[in-house]
Amino acid sequence: MTTATLLAFRPKPVLMIPLRRCGSHALRLRLNNSKEFYSPYPLHIVDFIPLVPRYGDLSDDRAYFQLIVDVIGLQSASMVKWKNIVFDPVEIFEALRNQKRSVHKILWELLLRAGEQHQATVVMDKSLDSVHYAEELFELFPDMLLLNVVRDPRAQVASMNRAIIHDYDSALNALSWLEAHQVARSLISDYPEKVLTIRYEDFLSNQESVLKSICHFFGIAFLPEMLDIGQSNEAQKISRLSALWESNCFPPVMANIDKFKQQLTIDEIKIIETLTKDFMKLYGYELMTDANLDISNHSWMQARENSAKAKDQAWNTLKNDNYKDYVLRRFRVDYLSGLSNRLPDHSTTNAIR
Repeated sequence: MTTATLLAFRPKPVLMIPLRRCGSHALRLRLNNSKEFYSPYPLHIVDFIPLVPRYGDLSDDRAYFQLIVDVIGLQSASMVKWKNIVFDPVEIFEALRNQKRSVHKILWELLLRAGEQHQATVVMDKSLDSVHYAEELFELFPDMLLLNVVRDPRAQVASMNRAIIHDYDSALNALSWLEAHQVARSLISDYPEKVLTIRYEDFLSNQESVLKSICHFFGIAFLPEMLDIGQSNEAQKISRLSALWESNCFPPVMANIDKFKQQLTIDEIKIIETLTKDFMKLYGYELMTDANLDISNHSWMQARENSAKAKDQAWNTLKNDNYKDYVLRRFRVDYLSGLSNRLPDHSTTNAIR
């Protein structure tokens, strides 16, 4: 079969949006029980994107090849490896050299090739933060679909507050929630037929109904085994790697919907509701406060300072409590830091010229 024939039958690309800690792993792991569907542990290319300008002009083959090599390296530095997948950077470069050049194009070439190897008809990237680059992705992949997963912002922020990938402050995380959902609503307005919105709480109360709606949207068959997370070897594996993923090998617990009430103070809940009240009303979440807090600029500055200190402490705690989680996360951080140290600063170079 020729390369052109293969490309004609490539899997359909799907991006899950808009923000992590929404129950995304629970959905991904269940859908992965279908042979028609493939979604590996995400690379979260958003962490790599600030480095892309440092590669210079991507029309230069040398620069683009180096970018390809380094994106493949990011996959190798990921906490959870893509099973039985090895990429040849020369082969990837030759396949992409005459197409529009983009770090997103490289990432999706890796994803689609991995999906083809698994004989999937749908490939999903769970890099939810890529919602901020969805417009570019639609230009590259006009047939892309978006799975918009909404979670009560109070519950999601409470979860984000415990995650080293986010801030350690309810106001900052609520602001991130708001910004992500603002982008998502804009995409829903511009591409209504390409976006399916589900609420995580609806998934908790009726897994089968929500999974069936997702499968119908993707054009794949719903399978009863999707409801049995115990069949997922990946769920068992990642639950042992990080405290953030411990619950992924168990059925969802409805009582956890209101767990945020024990995790957040009433002041934190008021901050979250003040920032997100319009979306809470839109998606049917009932307010607990009057949601009219005045948040000063000084409060934001103090929040950022406190969050930075708390994150440093969290890294130290993680190092002592879970050395596997710590080493794997630090390896990825150090990989990106190493690239940053190696790459030239083209803005400085151009200024000198």
